[in-house]
Amino acid sequence: MEYPIKHLSQKIIFITAAVLSLLPFISPAIALLMGLVLAQVMEHPYAAASQKATHILLKISVIGLGFGMNIFSTIEAGKEGILFTVASIFGVLTIGYLIGRLLKIDFKTSSLISAGTAICGGSAIAALSPVMKANPKQISVALGTVFILNSIALFLFPVIGHLFHLSQTQFGLWCAIAIHDTSSVVGAASKYGEQALQIATTVKLARALWIIPVSLAATYFFKTDRTKMQVPYFIGLFILATLANTYIPVVAKAGPYLVDFAKAGLSLTLFLIGSGLSFKTFKSVGISPLVQGTVLWILISIASLCTIMVLNRIN
Repeated sequence: MEYPIKHLSQKIIFITAAVLSLLPFISPAIALLMGLVLAQVMEHPYAAASQKATHILLKISVIGLGFGMNIFSTIEAGKEGILFTVASIFGVLTIGYLIGRLLKIDFKTSSLISAGTAICGGSAIAALSPVMKANPKQISVALGTVFILNSIALFLFPVIGHLFHLSQTQFGLWCAIAIHDTSSVVGAASKYGEQALQIATTVKLARALWIIPVSLAATYFFKTDRTKMQVPYFIGLFILATLANTYIPVVAKAGPYLVDFAKAGLSLTLFLIGSGLSFKTFKSVGISPLVQGTVLWILISIASLCTIMVLNRIN
């Protein structure tokens, strides 16, 4: 009888924490921290359902954020970040390959970590894994590495941004380039300010579109069926939401409420991500993949921050 009661109490605690993460005074960072704490002290009562819900919630939240944006400022932000995007993606993929060889990491695992760092974290790994024919162990190691570093970035980046007195534009651009997953990019940027959030979301989604050419290249490299490639269709819906907010007055009036719902959804997403990062996850990743992911992340973070600050001085 003890086990069913314990299991029921875990479910009640988990659901209560999930509901709390939806409240407006709970920031994305706090929601993630709540999830991380629960992951260490109790067994996850909804592990499989939580993983599925995370992917769906993130997409809905990102689309919802589009209702708070103007299409013209979105295009401007996208143009500003395109050179950074191209340079950083090719740079990270190349350096990631070399580090993977140096550390003798399994090639598919190394490629997934590099792609996750270069493009958009878990979304890139999920899209590329069927193309690469990666096995569950390779996928979980890559996801674990990316999510661990994402969690650190969500807390660390706003502190560094304030330390270096980054403007809203600079911080939004830096977040989009140097943080892996869209959820953590939006979480960190929303903590910094509304303008940073708009720029970070736009540039990050532009980066996410690189899943398509990278997946196409992988189909030839790994000799797999092109139909296995997963295209990020939700980005198109984000653009439609932005257009609706710009041109339809009724939608523009409802926009702030939709954005509030989207932010609540994002906090819940980060809570669910945190709740899946138990000590067992940390342990299963292993040292070499974590070293590869950390080195890549530090390199792209420092290089992009220095470039942004230098360009600001020139301008």
